[in-house]
Amino acid sequence: MKRRTFTSLVAGLSLGASLLGTSAMAQDNMRIALVVKALGIGFFEAAAEGAEEAATELGNVEIIYTGPTDTTAEGQIEVINSLIAQGVDAIAISANDPDALVPALKRAMQRGITVISWDSGVAEDGRQMHLNPSSNALIGNMIIKLAADHLPDGGEVAVLSASATATNQNIWIEEMTKVMGNYPGINVVSTVYGDDLADKSYREAQGLMQSHPDLDAIIAPTSVGIVAAAQAVADAGKAGEINVTGLGLPSEMAGAIESGASKSFAIWNPIDLGYSATMIAHALATEAATAEPGSEIPMGRMGSVTLDDTNAAAMADPFVYDASNIDQFKSIF
Repeated sequence: MKRRTFTSLVAGLSLGASLLGTSAMAQDNMRIALVVKALGIGFFEAAAEGAEEAATELGNVEIIYTGPTDTTAEGQIEVINSLIAQGVDAIAISANDPDALVPALKRAMQRGITVISWDSGVAEDGRQMHLNPSSNALIGNMIIKLAADHLPDGGEVAVLSASATATNQNIWIEEMTKVMGNYPGINVVSTVYGDDLADKSYREAQGLMQSHPDLDAIIAPTSVGIVAAAQAVADAGKAGEINVTGLGLPSEMAGAIESGASKSFAIWNPIDLGYSATMIAHALATEAATAEPGSEIPMGRMGSVTLDDTNAAAMADPFVYDASNIDQFKSIF
């Protein structure tokens, strides 16, 4: 992968020569922006590793890893506008809001920038395609099954989500609700939101335990929320009594598995997700593939995906981590 940063021109170069140099740079490197919900989140940092892997494999690709400092649509809109001004070739975004980002992303597409969403989707008007990390139905079933498997006689469970507008979280919870009939005796007593902030998620988990003294499990389909909830349960001395499960990173959840605050959890590989999103963005930006229903788009070592009627596709099934395999994966991501 070639990376070049041009901060100044050598004195004495003519304007024509400088423009030629800029043109050559633009032709040499395709710039793909990986826009995340917020910086400083382990899941997205792992996705960036995958994006860099794809860039190295493709050659002549520069990854711009960026996002706001907090999980807001306003922050992402500022980032998008900056990327439009920079004239990047592609934007691959995990959205904080499915609708609020559409006008900015439409402007990007009007400027010839390829736009895809991944992880957390954008409404169809605001992107060319969306890559789900897994099937929404499979994820929804998985997160309730992880709790129900350890409650053979039923029990009370609560959901600690990210933001109330997070596309993926809301879809997964909706899909979970659809299959509740398959888990008799399991009662969802509350859904709260930690906004993917560790301190707020911790406080929300504390509130759940206080409001529901018979609580048996907390389901957090967010890598930030699940760690915070597990810590809250451990600090309350209820590890082994309240099972924290959902979606998390092995590196961040190893301690919770060891303490008994979590019996098991699931996640797709975020490295694979960042890799796949980059491969798809590159294929569309180079017109090696087109984003239309039924179109097959290559994802390098991850194979390929076929777009559905909404120009969306799923990367892979979620994978369950527990005491039997956590040591194998905790050093990877």
